[in-house]
Amino acid sequence: MTAVLDTTAATATATALRVDGVSRTFGSGAGRLVALDHVSFDVRAGEFVCLLGASGCGKSTLLSLVAGIDRPSDGTIEVGGRRVGLMFQDSALFPWLTAAGNVELPMKLRGVPRAERRARADELLAMVRLAGLGDKRPHELSGGMRQRVSLARAFAQEADILCMDEPFGALDAMTRDLLHDELERIWRETGVTVMFVTHDVREAVRLGDRVILLTSRPGRVAETFEVDLERPRRIDAPEVAALANTITARLRAEVTRHGR
Repeated sequence: MTAVLDTTAATATATALRVDGVSRTFGSGAGRLVALDHVSFDVRAGEFVCLLGASGCGKSTLLSLVAGIDRPSDGTIEVGGRRVGLMFQDSALFPWLTAAGNVELPMKLRGVPRAERRARADELLAMVRLAGLGDKRPHELSGGMRQRVSLARAFAQEADILCMDEPFGALDAMTRDLLHDELERIWRETGVTVMFVTHDVREAVRLGDRVILLTSRPGRVAETFEVDLERPRRIDAPEVAALANTITARLRAEVTRHGR
C-alpha cells in the first residue's frame, strides 16, 4: 500500500480526522524499528481526544504524522483540507521576542498585516489570562505563563485540529490544574478539534471526550474509552479517579505483557 497524507480528501461532515491503517517504521534491515503498526481511528469535529500509552509507544510519532511533520510508511491520514496546528511539551518560545511577538509569529508567516496580527495577539493573550503582559520576554515569565503564551501562539495558527504533545508535563500540579481549566474553556469557546498526547491517565480522563490507549511498541490501538462524565471535571473527583483506575489497570497489563 502507498503511504498517503491526504489534506484535501472529503470526509464525512462530522469527521475531522481519519487515521486509517497507519504504520511508521524507521531504518531498515536488522536495525528496523516499527513505531506504529496499522493504527486506525476517527476523530469527530470538535472532539477532545487523548492519546495515552507507555513511554515509547509511538504517541508523539503519531501526532507528528497527523500534524504533517512526518509521513506514514503505510496507511492514510485524512483531515479534509483542515488546518492542523501543533503545540509541543516545551513552550519553545523565541527568547529574543516578546510574548506578543511570539504569538504574532504564526500570523506573520501567513502574511497577516502588522496591525491585524498585533490586535489578534492582544486578544489571544487576554484569552489565556495574560492581558497587559505582551511586552514581557520569556525569561521574565514563570513556567506556567510561558505555557500560556505557547497556548496562545498555538491558537494563533487558526488550526481546525490542534495537536498537543504533553504540553503540561513539565509543570507543577497546581499550575497544570489551572491550565486544564483554561484549555477546556478555550476549547469550548473555539470548537477546535484537539488531539492531546499525555502519559498521565488522570489528565486524559480530566480533559478527554475519549481516551485512545496505545499498546507498547509497536504502537497499536489497544482499547478506546469513552469518557461519559459531566464537565467541568476535577482531576481528583471520585468519578475521574474510578475511570482512571480502570484505564491504568489496562495500561499496566499492556506494559507487563510487553515486558515479558
